[in-house]
Amino acid sequence: MKAIELFAGIGGIALAAEWAGIETVAFCEKDEYCQKVLNKHWPRVPIFDDVCTLNSQTLQERGVDIGSIELISGGFPCQPYSIAGKRRGKEDDRDLWPEMFRIIKEIKPTWVVGENVANFVNMELDRTLFDLESIGYKGKSFIIPACAVNAPHKRDRVFVVAHLSDTCSIGHKRVERLQKNNQQVATRRKSPFRSTTKLFDDIDWKKRAAESGFLGRNDGIPNRVDRIRGLGNAVVPQQIYPILKYIKLIHEQMAKEVIS
Repeated sequence: MKAIELFAGIGGIALAAEWAGIETVAFCEKDEYCQKVLNKHWPRVPIFDDVCTLNSQTLQERGVDIGSIELISGGFPCQPYSIAGKRRGKEDDRDLWPEMFRIIKEIKPTWVVGENVANFVNMELDRTLFDLESIGYKGKSFIIPACAVNAPHKRDRVFVVAHLSDTCSIGHKRVERLQKNNQQVATRRKSPFRSTTKLFDDIDWKKRAAESGFLGRNDGIPNRVDRIRGLGNAVVPQQIYPILKYIKLIHEQMAKEVIS
């Protein structure tokens, strides 16, 4: 199963996809620091830097087989919907869901997974689901907090999961089961996954606080600022992993049924 990750950041979704057995064959990410991180961990995967110019032709020119793409994922910019901002929604220039939708409509993957802040549900979730349904997808949304996978912060995130076929009742039943399981995990605050992503492992927060005084101070090491921003914008891999895992399982089951 092959995937494209839009608004890839430092590759949180791609890492979870790798755990689930899904191969990411293209990234779209404009931030130079994030591109360096992606190149380090996925050196053979092409990176496109402008979602507004990304299309089937530009992908094929870099050797991406459009016909093999089964999943398009992306944590499109949250600033238009975040409670920390002005919440201008689709009136904000950073509202890039329409670009992600354009690419989905052109490539028509079997699966779509979108990620955003929880307040997105109150603002533009209906538009997103309507857009997807208008081109033949059936979608559902799930809010999963990072603390549900034992991270030391709440970090509520909404995940929009959509499937192209509206005839596969088996697939939809399993997606409903996934929603129920995630709700139970959120209630128990327990998970078999590690408490935090490996990207946090070598940060000595006490030492950093002593050296810098406060976050963002000019301490002569600008990469730290880039790193913190990259981590802050990233999708926590453990949050999205159960979704990708079940997508892969459903996809494999559907393939078996087609063969039989």
